[in-house]
Amino acid sequence: METKNIMIVGVGGQGSLLASKLLGRLLLTRGYDIKVSEVHGMSQRGGSVVTYVRFGDKVYSPIIDKGQADFIVSFELLEAARWTEYLKPGGQIVTNTQKTNPMPVITGAAQYPEDLVGKMQRAGLKVDAFDALKLAEEAGSSKAVNIVLMGHLSNYFDFSLEEWMTAIEQSVPPKFLELNRKAFTLGRNG
Repeated sequence: METKNIMIVGVGGQGSLLASKLLGRLLLTRGYDIKVSEVHGMSQRGGSVVTYVRFGDKVYSPIIDKGQADFIVSFELLEAARWTEYLKPGGQIVTNTQKTNPMPVITGAAQYPEDLVGKMQRAGLKVDAFDALKLAEEAGSSKAVNIVLMGHLSNYFDFSLEEWMTAIEQSVPPKFLELNRKAFTLGRNG
Protein backbone atom coordinates (compact mmCIF):
# COMPACT_ATOMS: atom_id res chain seq x y z
CA MET A 1 0.00 0.00 0.00
CA GLU A 2 1.18 3.49 -0.84
CA THR A 3 2.08 5.50 2.26
CA LYS A 4 -0.73 7.78 3.46
CA ASN A 5 -0.06 10.99 5.33
CA ILE A 6 -2.24 12.75 7.89
CA MET A 7 -1.34 16.05 9.53
CA ILE A 8 -3.15 16.99 12.72
CA VAL A 9 -2.79 20.72 13.34
CA GLY A 10 -4.05 23.03 16.04
CA VAL A 11 -3.17 24.99 19.10
CA GLY A 12 -1.39 23.60 22.14
CA GLY A 13 -3.72 22.08 24.72
CA GLN A 14 -6.44 21.01 22.26
CA GLY A 15 -5.71 17.29 22.33
CA SER A 16 -3.88 16.66 19.07
CA LEU A 17 -1.56 14.16 20.76
CA LEU A 18 -4.51 12.03 21.90
CA ALA A 19 -5.93 12.19 18.38
CA SER A 20 -2.64 10.93 16.90
CA LYS A 21 -2.44 8.20 19.55
CA LEU A 22 -5.96 7.05 18.67
CA LEU A 23 -5.11 6.96 14.95
CA GLY A 24 -1.89 5.07 15.67
CA ARG A 25 -3.71 2.40 17.67
CA LEU A 26 -6.38 2.02 14.99
CA LEU A 27 -3.81 1.67 12.21
CA LEU A 28 -1.73 -0.83 14.19
CA THR A 29 -4.74 -3.16 14.43
CA ARG A 30 -4.80 -3.21 10.62
CA GLY A 31 -1.13 -4.20 10.50
CA TYR A 32 0.20 -1.00 8.95
CA ASP A 33 3.70 0.26 9.53
CA ILE A 34 3.18 3.60 11.30
CA LYS A 35 5.35 6.57 12.11
CA VAL A 36 4.13 9.42 14.28
CA SER A 37 6.02 12.63 14.84
CA GLU A 38 4.89 15.24 17.33
CA VAL A 39 6.25 18.74 16.94
CA HIS A 40 6.34 20.37 20.37
CA GLY A 41 8.18 23.60 19.54
CA MET A 42 5.33 25.98 20.30
CA SER A 43 2.96 23.50 21.86
CA GLN A 44 2.46 25.37 25.11
CA ARG A 45 -1.20 26.27 25.48
CA GLY A 46 -1.99 28.72 22.72
CA GLY A 47 0.98 27.97 20.43
CA SER A 48 0.80 26.23 17.07
CA VAL A 49 1.25 22.45 17.17
CA VAL A 50 1.43 19.81 14.42
CA THR A 51 1.48 16.03 14.54
CA TYR A 52 2.34 13.84 11.56
CA VAL A 53 0.81 10.37 11.18
CA ARG A 54 2.18 8.29 8.30
CA PHE A 55 1.11 4.72 7.53
CA GLY A 56 1.48 2.10 4.83
CA ASP A 57 3.28 -1.16 4.08
CA LYS A 58 6.66 0.34 4.99
CA VAL A 59 7.19 3.87 6.29
CA TYR A 60 10.76 5.12 6.61
CA SER A 61 10.31 8.63 8.00
CA PRO A 62 7.78 10.26 10.32
CA ILE A 63 8.01 13.64 8.57
CA ILE A 64 5.52 14.90 5.99
CA ASP A 65 6.94 17.34 3.44
CA LYS A 66 5.11 20.09 1.57
CA GLY A 67 2.67 18.71 -0.98
CA GLN A 68 2.48 15.22 0.63
CA ALA A 69 -0.44 15.30 3.10
CA ASP A 70 -3.48 13.27 2.10
CA PHE A 71 -5.39 14.84 4.99
CA ILE A 72 -5.00 17.91 7.16
CA VAL A 73 -7.16 17.62 10.26
CA SER A 74 -7.39 21.01 11.95
CA PHE A 75 -8.68 21.98 15.37
CA GLU A 76 -8.90 25.63 14.34
CA LEU A 77 -9.50 27.54 11.07
CA LEU A 78 -6.34 29.64 10.92
CA GLU A 79 -4.21 26.54 11.56
CA ALA A 80 -5.94 24.80 8.63
CA ALA A 81 -5.06 27.74 6.37
CA ARG A 82 -1.50 27.95 7.74
CA TRP A 83 -0.64 24.38 6.68
CA THR A 84 -2.36 24.16 3.25
CA GLU A 85 0.95 24.06 1.34
CA TYR A 86 1.50 20.62 2.86
CA LEU A 87 -1.68 19.22 1.25
CA LYS A 88 -1.13 17.09 -1.84
CA PRO A 89 -3.20 17.79 -4.96
CA GLY A 90 -6.63 16.28 -4.33
CA GLY A 91 -5.98 16.06 -0.57
CA GLN A 92 -8.69 16.74 1.98
CA ILE A 93 -8.91 19.29 4.78
CA VAL A 94 -11.17 18.41 7.71
CA THR A 95 -11.47 21.42 9.99
CA ASN A 96 -13.26 22.71 13.00
CA THR A 97 -14.76 26.17 12.32
CA GLN A 98 -13.64 27.38 15.75
CA LYS A 99 -11.39 30.45 15.81
CA THR A 100 -8.63 30.80 18.41
CA ASN A 101 -6.96 34.20 18.31
CA PRO A 102 -3.16 34.00 17.98
CA MET A 103 -1.00 36.42 19.98
CA PRO A 104 -0.78 39.10 17.22
CA VAL A 105 -4.59 39.29 17.16
CA ILE A 106 -4.82 39.32 20.96
CA THR A 107 -2.35 42.21 21.17
CA GLY A 108 -4.08 44.14 18.38
CA ALA A 109 -1.11 43.90 15.99
CA ALA A 110 -3.17 41.91 13.47
CA GLN A 111 -6.74 40.91 12.66
CA TYR A 112 -8.07 37.38 12.38
CA PRO A 113 -8.46 36.68 8.62
CA GLU A 114 -12.03 36.67 7.29
CA ASP A 115 -13.69 33.89 5.26
CA LEU A 116 -10.86 31.37 5.53
CA VAL A 117 -13.03 28.47 4.36
CA GLY A 118 -14.07 30.42 1.27
CA LYS A 119 -10.47 31.45 0.56
CA MET A 120 -9.25 27.85 0.80
CA GLN A 121 -12.09 26.62 -1.43
CA ARG A 122 -11.45 29.36 -4.01
CA ALA A 123 -7.81 28.18 -4.05
CA GLY A 124 -9.13 24.81 -5.24
CA LEU A 125 -8.81 22.95 -1.94
CA LYS A 126 -11.33 20.39 -0.70
CA VAL A 127 -12.49 21.67 2.69
CA ASP A 128 -14.87 19.86 5.04
CA ALA A 129 -15.55 22.51 7.71
CA PHE A 130 -17.95 22.01 10.61
CA ASP A 131 -18.52 23.18 14.19
CA ALA A 132 -16.71 20.47 16.16
CA LEU A 133 -16.81 22.55 19.35
CA LYS A 134 -20.61 22.60 19.33
CA LEU A 135 -20.69 18.81 18.92
CA ALA A 136 -18.09 18.33 21.67
CA GLU A 137 -20.17 20.45 24.05
CA GLU A 138 -23.23 18.41 23.07
CA ALA A 139 -21.26 15.27 23.97
CA GLY A 140 -20.52 16.75 27.39
CA SER A 141 -17.17 18.55 27.20
CA SER A 142 -15.52 21.19 25.02
CA LYS A 143 -12.31 19.18 25.48
CA ALA A 144 -13.73 16.41 23.25
CA VAL A 145 -13.17 18.38 20.02
CA ASN A 146 -10.28 16.02 19.20
CA ILE A 147 -12.53 12.95 19.30
CA VAL A 148 -15.29 14.75 17.38
CA LEU A 149 -12.71 15.48 14.66
CA MET A 150 -11.62 11.83 14.62
CA GLY A 151 -15.27 10.82 14.27
CA HIS A 152 -15.66 13.12 11.29
CA LEU A 153 -12.37 11.91 9.77
CA SER A 154 -13.60 8.31 10.10
CA ASN A 155 -16.00 8.94 7.21
CA TYR A 156 -13.00 9.07 4.86
CA PHE A 157 -11.69 5.61 5.82
CA ASP A 158 -13.03 2.08 5.48
CA PHE A 159 -12.40 1.09 9.10
CA SER A 160 -15.43 -0.27 10.92
CA LEU A 161 -17.14 1.62 13.72
CA GLU A 162 -16.14 -1.24 16.02
CA GLU A 163 -12.44 -0.76 15.13
CA TRP A 164 -12.66 2.96 15.92
CA MET A 165 -14.46 2.31 19.22
CA THR A 166 -11.84 -0.25 20.25
CA ALA A 167 -9.10 2.31 19.55
CA ILE A 168 -10.98 4.85 21.69
CA GLU A 169 -11.27 2.32 24.53
CA GLN A 170 -7.51 1.76 24.36
CA SER A 171 -6.71 5.48 24.27
CA VAL A 172 -8.86 7.19 26.92
CA PRO A 173 -9.29 6.60 30.66
CA PRO A 174 -12.37 4.49 31.50
CA LYS A 175 -14.10 7.37 33.30
CA PHE A 176 -14.13 9.37 30.03
CA LEU A 177 -15.09 6.47 27.75
CA GLU A 178 -18.80 7.22 27.36
CA LEU A 179 -18.15 10.92 26.73
CA ASN A 180 -15.62 10.06 24.02
CA ARG A 181 -17.87 7.46 22.40
CA LYS A 182 -20.63 10.04 22.19
CA ALA A 183 -18.23 12.70 20.84
CA PHE A 184 -16.96 10.29 18.18
CA THR A 185 -20.49 9.36 17.10
CA LEU A 186 -21.60 12.99 16.91
CA GLY A 187 -18.52 13.82 14.80
CA ARG A 188 -19.09 10.83 12.53
CA ASN A 189 -22.73 11.82 11.96
CA GLY A 190 -22.11 15.59 11.96
